[in-house]
Amino acid sequence: MTKFLAFGEIMLRLSPPGRELLLQTPKLDVWVAGAEANVVTQLARLGHDVGMATMVPDNDLGRAAITTLRGHGVDTSTITLGGDRMGLYFVTSGAGLRATEVIYDRAWSSFAEAPADTWDWTSLLDGVDRLHLSGITPALGPVPAEAALAAVRAATERGIAVSFDGNWRGKLWERWDSNPRAILTQLVEHADLMFGNHRDIALLLDRDFSGEAEDRRREATEAAFAAFPRLQMIASTARHVEHVDLHRLSARIDTRDASVQTDEVVLAGIVDRIGGGDAFAAGILHGLRSGKDFAETARIGLALAALKHSLPGDASLFRQADIDAYLAGGLDVRR
Repeated sequence: MTKFLAFGEIMLRLSPPGRELLLQTPKLDVWVAGAEANVVTQLARLGHDVGMATMVPDNDLGRAAITTLRGHGVDTSTITLGGDRMGLYFVTSGAGLRATEVIYDRAWSSFAEAPADTWDWTSLLDGVDRLHLSGITPALGPVPAEAALAAVRAATERGIAVSFDGNWRGKLWERWDSNPRAILTQLVEHADLMFGNHRDIALLLDRDFSGEAEDRRREATEAAFAAFPRLQMIASTARHVEHVDLHRLSARIDTRDASVQTDEVVLAGIVDRIGGGDAFAAGILHGLRSGKDFAETARIGLALAALKHSLPGDASLFRQADIDAYLAGGLDVRR
């Protein structure tokens, strides 16, 4: 029986090879993508019982996406076939001082056009102990926003825990007459676990936080805990970008009573940073579901986020042995 269920859109990501510009040569690499799909893919690779609730078209693209997820161990019986098109997005990887660029082509996708009553939450949530979704789903438009709200309400009614990743996507929200603060606030009201930093909380609460570094982050999380009674934990990363190939990253977990903060790690020679936040979320969920304490859970989340930067495509595809090797600090060839 599926115990962890994610709700969101599966897409295809298209990128030019290496560090080329989009359409510089007539070739594109293609990966199955999507924030929630990235999370369940990594959790499945780590041995967790996970499923994905979404809709894809009944064509070669939709079936290939299902096959890919199933191949990683994700339960795809909760995926619905319907609609006419697969959501797409294009990524041109940055280099040096040229930033990575994202172009969305997700309007009128099968998932974005599926009304809220498409989803039979009584069936989908049977045996589930946690529902995971992100702020990307409501950003797609009023129809998926309504569906996301229906999902978290159904979970809450059944006593199922909800985790929510803020995943702010301004380009998507700008496409329609939206009210991000009002919609996201309603979603976070149902969550016990939130992935987000002080900027996400500032958006939700319509206020700024003036402290520095860790003090500002704690000030923000305390404000979020005061505003959202169900919320028990906030997990976040802090990233400092020197240039496209050199970042510094740390991780943090805040609860109502305490906080833990990792040391900062240097990420050099970055292959692909897209999906790093999803890898972090999967690491935190893996740690919690494996019974680790908060300090170890934060280290696992940071480990998977860091490892994802070494891998092209959206999804983090690591095993427990990879996490253990990273945490042990060995960078020599593993023979």
